[in-house]
Amino acid sequence: MRRREFITFFGGAVAWPLLAEAAQQSAMPVVGFLGIGSAESTTSEVSGFRQGLSEAGYIDGHNVKIEYRWAEGQNSRLSTLAADLVHDQVVVIAVNGNAAALAAKAATADPVAAGLVASLARPGGNLTGVATLGGEIVAKRLELLHELIPAISSIALLINPNNRDHENAKRELEVAAQGLGLQLHVIRASSTNEIDAAFKEFKQLQAGALMVAPDAFFNSRSEQLAALALQYAVPTIYQYRRFAAAGGLISYGADIADAYRLVGAYTAQILKGKKPEDLPVQRATKVELLINRKTAKALGLNVPPQLQQLADEVIE
Repeated sequence: MRRREFITFFGGAVAWPLLAEAAQQSAMPVVGFLGIGSAESTTSEVSGFRQGLSEAGYIDGHNVKIEYRWAEGQNSRLSTLAADLVHDQVVVIAVNGNAAALAAKAATADPVAAGLVASLARPGGNLTGVATLGGEIVAKRLELLHELIPAISSIALLINPNNRDHENAKRELEVAAQGLGLQLHVIRASSTNEIDAAFKEFKQLQAGALMVAPDAFFNSRSEQLAALALQYAVPTIYQYRRFAAAGGLISYGADIADAYRLVGAYTAQILKGKKPEDLPVQRATKVELLINRKTAKALGLNVPPQLQQLADEVIE
């Protein structure tokens, strides 16, 4: 019996996906996809993942089957969902998020206390994946917001206290804010009601702008975040395009669909017999900038021409 093997996707502030090989093969291999959020909030990831598989010749329902499991933002469910996929003897598990990766690894092998992989070049064990840019572009995200609103003297960061990665995000933004001479306030929210309260707190702080830390729960509340930002006239930036598309002011971060396309391609390589330890963790370096000019106008902001030229998409 062969050990189960995984490829996991790690991504700066949010994640690494993960892959696993089951003990038994079937006529049509079954691939598991374990997501921290919901199906509705992970459409770009799933689309990119399926594209990567199809480019390698694997079509869902034709020569491979994909089984989805969603934690709906509740990390406590991940272990059970991962065990469920293992029980179904999937060939590969693609996992969205560090917490999901750890849950999947624990369900298939002994966890490594030091981390998910030994190094990017030599992941070792039964894990590999695709790493997106996260902390590396926090400063750039703040610079873009500052360029759009140069008069601000302070900024707030919205974090989820249940997300362990957010402490790192806070430290990274503290350094970036200090470099621009900005004061940083931290606001916390982990529920729908707390998000509402967070915007009221922001207005009391009288900060000039808000940055939302990447998080599966926040992903699922993109429309709520965008609506509240407009309601309270809060210039807000987030990492993912779904925020700007939902009416948020600006988004800058990894092209998640492209990153998951690479995950799908790695999944296909393992389906064809490659071992995870022979596949170095890839760097997905493609980023995208979206600006919602309609929202900017509603907030009384003029988007500088040079910023519009930098944007991958300007939403009218």
